[in-house]
Amino acid sequence: MNKLDMKSINITDNNIDKIGELFPNVIVESDKGRTIDFDLLKQELSKDIIEGNKEKYQLTWPGKKEAILTANTPTKKTLIPLKEKSVDFDNTENIYIEGDNLEALKILQESYLNKIKCIYIDPPYNTGNDFIYKDNFKKSTNEELLESGQIDEEGNRLVSNNTSNGKFHSDWLSMMYPRIKLARNLLTDDGVIFISIDDNEQSNLKKMCDEIFGESNYVNCITWISNITGRQISGQGAAKTWESILVYAKNREYISTFIVDIKFAKSKMPDTYKGFDKKIEKDKYGEFTIGDTLYNHNRKFNEETRKNLVFSIYYNEKTGEIIPDNIGCNKKGFFEIKPHENGDGVHKYHAWRWSKEKIKEEYYNLIVLPNSNNGYEIYTKIRNFETTALKDLVTNIQNGDNEVQKLFLGKKYFDYPKSVDLVKVITNCLNFKKGFILDFFSGSATTAHSVMKLNAEDNGNRKFIMVQLPEICNENTEAYKNGYKTICDIGEERIRRAAKKIKEETNADIDYGFRVYKIDSSNMKDIYYKPSDLKQEQLKMFESNIKEDRTSEDLLTQVILDLGLTLDLKIEEKIILNNKLYFVDNNSLIACFDDNININIVDEISKYKPLKVVFKDSSFKYDNDKINLEERFKKLSPETEISIL
Repeated sequence: MNKLDMKSINITDNNIDKIGELFPNVIVESDKGRTIDFDLLKQELSKDIIEGNKEKYQLTWPGKKEAILTANTPTKKTLIPLKEKSVDFDNTENIYIEGDNLEALKILQESYLNKIKCIYIDPPYNTGNDFIYKDNFKKSTNEELLESGQIDEEGNRLVSNNTSNGKFHSDWLSMMYPRIKLARNLLTDDGVIFISIDDNEQSNLKKMCDEIFGESNYVNCITWISNITGRQISGQGAAKTWESILVYAKNREYISTFIVDIKFAKSKMPDTYKGFDKKIEKDKYGEFTIGDTLYNHNRKFNEETRKNLVFSIYYNEKTGEIIPDNIGCNKKGFFEIKPHENGDGVHKYHAWRWSKEKIKEEYYNLIVLPNSNNGYEIYTKIRNFETTALKDLVTNIQNGDNEVQKLFLGKKYFDYPKSVDLVKVITNCLNFKKGFILDFFSGSATTAHSVMKLNAEDNGNRKFIMVQLPEICNENTEAYKNGYKTICDIGEERIRRAAKKIKEETNADIDYGFRVYKIDSSNMKDIYYKPSDLKQEQLKMFESNIKEDRTSEDLLTQVILDLGLTLDLKIEEKIILNNKLYFVDNNSLIACFDDNININIVDEISKYKPLKVVFKDSSFKYDNDKINLEERFKKLSPETEISIL
């Protein structure tokens, strides 16, 4: 039986474990537990004797070490569901989180590790007027800071980073570094992050991302030009009409050409494009032409550098089945196709361009043809003839201001919101229809609007995760006067209105809802009393380790996150033997947080063969009840993992 700790994963401990696997001799004990002997580690990674610090090319600033420590420090905070602000909470798979995005990224680390396909963010640009997050400020006693939106309820300040500040660039970098570092962990192996930025911090941001992602994973810097009249900066020089989007991949070798709809590109494809002078074929999935071979032409990608991309593929001549690495294949009737031989005299094979998982999911976009050696060659299929490669100069972008004002009947609530067109191009160029899209500087919620619009156009099933600090609107703004107290209020209402408009215009069968959560302190009590300090009347507080104001839905959300499940999973409530049970993703998790549990509930739960079950510790009056519970599960559903909250 497991005891849930109800806090985010400790990234530092995980990193120490990974380093220990490679260099066990550098792991040492200290008064604070396991740590790393960095002098030994430096020596392990050097071909020369390390005698002392040497100058090297790197981006550094005052506060960088603290920023790294901030990223690695776990949080005890959790998410609390806000059903009254949500739309179709029980069925939707979209997420909106109110709170500091640094805390949100930490909370999401375990559940969404390697699961986000695309991240788009439009962070504050550090122009001298934009607000930035100042992390780790203690709560001020000055209520005016809270009321003016310069500080949130947890004590995190939003401050205007003026150019007169001696740490103008350092403060911005310290704010961005831990957030980008944590975001990288969430990306899938073929995931991509797009970061909008202007030229105030573009060079610094690129150096920072080169360090976090590795220079080899830099993909491009896209320049986008708005079709609105340019705005001059400080009345000097040419009017500003463009901004940049830095693009980094988790692993660049998994990234193919970015593709956009030819209609958006506003040009005609040459006649030779269709099929590249090859015959147009057709299968049950539509027309296609034959593209490139599946093997990677780059000799650097081999069985040593990319072990997971070097494996045999099995092909059934009669059925046309294509199966990677003999998975689900008994070899009978199958022909083994190995990667090409490398020919460099050192490594035997090239790597494939696709992983096993991608082959299993998109086998219908591969074709096997005979080669001149009485064997077979694997090629990709090209299906979208009305597309072209995304250029690094994007034009014809519509005005984001107009899009938002139309939804709010002409009211102007945001300055320079990003365009739906722009985010659609970014999202769509990755050529995927299913997966998570994260924006942790959500602002006006353009990303959510774009995802719904794109899903309606191509029947996709992309899911958005928005994160936004509930900055308090100034009382003199139109938004505040119309009842929108925070930026989150406006963003959430924009999603509701955009969903209604898209549904009316397209009648598409897509997910128009979203679950709203807010970041809050842990559901669990923090007890610091020594037994000798306790009085008799204080003992009652120990009857339960859960805060009195927390609901079962609050506990369920924290359990879902603590167990590494995602927030989009379907949740059902059932009453069995007078106990309320929560079924998450059918039988992935069954939880019960009632104060008094009927022990016979075990027999009923066991019929569902759940992967995990969770109960409150305080639900059991006696330790014998917990022992009996565990024994009965072992007998009736031995595969079920039991946890106590």
